[in-house]
Amino acid sequence: MRSAVVWRWGTQVAAQIITWASTFLVVRLLDPSDYGLFAMSQVVVTALAFLNGQSFATSIVQTGHLDDRRVGQVFGMLLLANVSLAAIQFLSAPLAAAYFDEPIVADLLRVQAAVFLAIPFIALPSEWLARELQFRKQGQVNMASAIVGALTALLLAWFGWGVWALIYAGLSIFYARAIGMMIAARFWIRPIFDPRGAWDLFTYGGTLTLCQLFWIIQSQSDVVIAGRLLDTHALGLYTQALFLTLIVTARFIPPINEVALAAYSELNRGGKPLGPYFLKTVRLVMMVCAPIYVGLALVSENAILVLMGDKWTELIPIVAGLALAMPAFALHLICSPVTNAMGRPRVYLFTSVAGAVIFPCVFLWGVQGGEMGLVHAWWIGAPLLCAVTLTVTLPRIAVSPFALLSAVSPIALACAAMATVVLAAQHLVMIDSPFFELAFHAAIGAAVYGATFWFGYRSLVEETWALVRNRESAPAAT
Repeated sequence: MRSAVVWRWGTQVAAQIITWASTFLVVRLLDPSDYGLFAMSQVVVTALAFLNGQSFATSIVQTGHLDDRRVGQVFGMLLLANVSLAAIQFLSAPLAAAYFDEPIVADLLRVQAAVFLAIPFIALPSEWLARELQFRKQGQVNMASAIVGALTALLLAWFGWGVWALIYAGLSIFYARAIGMMIAARFWIRPIFDPRGAWDLFTYGGTLTLCQLFWIIQSQSDVVIAGRLLDTHALGLYTQALFLTLIVTARFIPPINEVALAAYSELNRGGKPLGPYFLKTVRLVMMVCAPIYVGLALVSENAILVLMGDKWTELIPIVAGLALAMPAFALHLICSPVTNAMGRPRVYLFTSVAGAVIFPCVFLWGVQGGEMGLVHAWWIGAPLLCAVTLTVTLPRIAVSPFALLSAVSPIALACAAMATVVLAAQHLVMIDSPFFELAFHAAIGAAVYGATFWFGYRSLVEETWALVRNRESAPAAT
């Protein structure tokens, strides 16, 4: 488990650093309208992606009975689903362009249809390796594909390809991953198109697919709604701000969830209670996520100026506002693996339905206020969805609200101390350079956060360090 976390999460961090470096260079070469057009095309790709069969591939991680025939049946289903999706997207591209009133969107979607042809050769080898907690090879492939995508984006943006630089960079990542995963897993299973004997896999995967549908409604409703009411410049600003603030939740939490699902499943098959392991996961994830988001809200002005330049100053209040909602969203995201591992995907389905209702409603209300109105919608939607998720998850894993509060309260206090000191420094210490001011505030914020834990909750630090080193430690006081 420790090795899996180190490789899957560690290589994800390394790959994301590569992607960040590329993104912050590319963003200086492109305009907000390019990102607005890209966001419009991504709505359609993402809307169809829930049918790509990834959830059926995930079923091989949870099931206790697996052989070559059952894996071949899942592979056959993946091939059929994704070839069909590629055809549907190619043919329906003009309809999407008409909805957004942007003709170029049709061309973008026709090219992006090729994404679906690579998915079967990514999904199944990835889950095959995940079942065995073999995340080292996965991580190496992800890093290599990130390099390919970064170089593609930089070269095409430099030569003036505009939004097409983003399109072809995405394609290069998918196909590099497909080739790499097939080689890494040595996956040469013959596809079988006869579903008999695999209905349990399809039932489990089908429930997760429904969850994915509702997740897509939740996650894409802002762009669908704003794409009709905001211009491409305003939409580009919002989507780029959302990209920046979702870096942690969208890039770092999914790898943790992949490992958690495999580990929880193994523990559940062994008859062990999952509640204590869930609390450790919450504590570890929130120890990283919460200070990053609080810190981003505090230093967003200098961060945008340093990383993206004066052209993107309109992002500052949007990024700062979105960052405040993300800790609650992160806590919501890490709940689903534990109930899925117990064979209870209906809990995840319920929370997905809740998100598909809550977020479109708040976005419809908020879009009237433009980009900042969408930010205010996040302030309502993220905490509300987190509360719903915890309400239905905690009783099923025998964790009380008090136990969860005890796990996260030291993190909240450390973040409060960090925010107090950084705000004081911003008023008392004047530094002319955005770069040096950002570095100074980041340094003192990290120092205060670390000192709060070291002097106030040293047993928690020792337990976390022991967990990372895979050694026994006395439980932290709660």
